[in-house]
Amino acid sequence: MEHQGLGPKATIMDAAAMGRALTRIAHEVIENNEGAENLAIVGIVRRGANIADLLASEIESIEGIRPPVGKLDISFYRDDVTRRLAPVIHETQINFDVDHKDIILVDDVLFSGRTVRSALDALMDLGRPRTIQLAVMVDRGHRELPIRADYVGKNVPSSHEEDVRVFVESLDGRDAVEIWDIEAEKAAIANKEVGA
Repeated sequence: MEHQGLGPKATIMDAAAMGRALTRIAHEVIENNEGAENLAIVGIVRRGANIADLLASEIESIEGIRPPVGKLDISFYRDDVTRRLAPVIHETQINFDVDHKDIILVDDVLFSGRTVRSALDALMDLGRPRTIQLAVMVDRGHRELPIRADYVGKNVPSSHEEDVRVFVESLDGRDAVEIWDIEAEKAAIANKEVGA
């Protein structure tokens, strides 16, 4: 959430850059899978699901085939679920058989790898895909698990004191990738609350 007088340290990608990245990823997906006939796209809610829809549209514009698209909620698969008092629950919507499909799993930011690990567990509970490939808009490093993306919009080296945020038009009213300073944001919020 943005607060008055507080903004990002840097804008890494604007709408045009995100669009170009999605087009490139779509071409790479098609090339690596020799077409789109066996593809299905699954986005991790929330922003991964929105990006998955956009990726499916890009693939359709290139191949004339729109892969089926689903969205995956991983709330109860997270390894920190027992530490959360009330996890926010979204609905998983995968209205196709995942068996023997080449699944493109989509998320906005790849960081520690824990979200993707949870998503893999959730997907495998639904069936046995032929392959699962990972596409992300941003890879910011700092992996804690042996997970890597097959398709990356942009590699963004960042520190643990920074937050990389992806904004999508359908949720946020704009497309952008920004770096925010976590400590500066906390200080600004605290100052605002003190002054209120």
